[in-house]
Amino acid sequence: MSRINTNVSSIIAQRVLGTQNARLNQSLQHLSTGLRINTGKDDPAGLIASETMRVEMRAIQAAQTNISRATNVVAVAESGLAEVHRLLNDLEDLVDRTSNEAGISVEERNANQQEIDLILSSINRIANSTELQGRKLLSGELAFTTSAVNSTQVTDLRINGARVPEQGTRVVNIEVLVSAQLARVNYAGGAVGSAQTIEITGNLGTERITLASGATTANLVSAVNMSKHLTGVSATRINATSAVFTSTAYGSSQYVKVRVLSGTAFAAGLGGTLVEDNGQDVRVNINGQAVTGDGLRVSVRNSIIDADITLSPSFATQLSTDSTFGITGGGARFMISPRLDLNSLAAIGISSVTTANLGDANVGYLYSLGTGEANAMSEKNFFTAQRIVRQAQQQVANLRGRLGSFQKNTLETTAASLRIQYENVASAESTIRDTDFAEETSNLTRSQILVQSATNVLRLANAAPQQVLALLQ
Repeated sequence: MSRINTNVSSIIAQRVLGTQNARLNQSLQHLSTGLRINTGKDDPAGLIASETMRVEMRAIQAAQTNISRATNVVAVAESGLAEVHRLLNDLEDLVDRTSNEAGISVEERNANQQEIDLILSSINRIANSTELQGRKLLSGELAFTTSAVNSTQVTDLRINGARVPEQGTRVVNIEVLVSAQLARVNYAGGAVGSAQTIEITGNLGTERITLASGATTANLVSAVNMSKHLTGVSATRINATSAVFTSTAYGSSQYVKVRVLSGTAFAAGLGGTLVEDNGQDVRVNINGQAVTGDGLRVSVRNSIIDADITLSPSFATQLSTDSTFGITGGGARFMISPRLDLNSLAAIGISSVTTANLGDANVGYLYSLGTGEANAMSEKNFFTAQRIVRQAQQQVANLRGRLGSFQKNTLETTAASLRIQYENVASAESTIRDTDFAEETSNLTRSQILVQSATNVLRLANAAPQQVLALLQ
């Protein structure tokens, strides 16, 4: 080295020492923070991927919280329904015991009626007081809202679930493809020539009817109708020589069987000693999906709509007629996925369980069992009262079952899926962003050695120009 103004070796050593110091500081930062990427310059592409995954992780955590809240709502609603179910069982017991007219006194019947009134009041109170965070769960506040429902065509509508666009309407169209029918047996025998005994059988039971010689069609119709609550078969007089026997309800499960036990004239009118017929279920097209009902009741289940619909007899028995209504919103809506869109929305309708909503228009509503109503115990409509109570029991049981299925098959399965999804995203994000301590400690050791080496080299480079002094001696 014979030049001292510019110490090139020192400049090189300074650059190398600065580089090694920067690497040493970077290793120390990675080890102290536990992160491989602390700023954008550490890995621009990795930072973008990592931040995207962090957003996904935060969304997954929010979805898990939403599912937990939804589970709380379902649990509180189900607890209220369980108590309503218990009260309905007590109501069944009271109706059944009160129907034993000859075995109880008027005072006991009145006492049972008072207890029934209290049960009805309790059901309404539970329906209106079961709430979570100020929101009533069983009063109908979480039921779906509808528009343009024609009550002459649809007598009962229960929307269990639906995907309704934001600020939009889900249109539902019902077209009758196959009409509902009663079981039907025609009679055209005229007056009874001699004494006759016939057996009438329907869904509810069997009854024997004896007709005196010379009995008219009107006598026959009256006798059949007097037993319709026992047999499930009613009769209608067509004219002086003909009548028709029909089931009291629609559907393939309904049947009418007429058998002649004695006599011949009546058998000749029927065309044999035994005549029977079954009803027919309605079959409809709901938004392009063919659905076979149970009598007048149809249920549609798909990814868009889940509903139970009871049609009126006048509508369900007419072919090629249609009815249209809209689902405008409502329901218990839970966002249970990280991405906010209609596919991530889980909605379930929680219908009102007040006494004015349990039952239906065809059978009757639960409130009608109260004092002064059509089916109070004093009116002695025990068969109808029991059917109403059992209809209410079935409705509450179905709602509890749907809530349980929603909790088990929607909320819990989604929560389990999100836990796995969170693990995978967190693992991927950690691989990109977190420090590999085994690798980084190796880098730290190397950087420490190189810094020490560069420092010694710089010291030697700075001392090298002093050799020029030897030339001046």
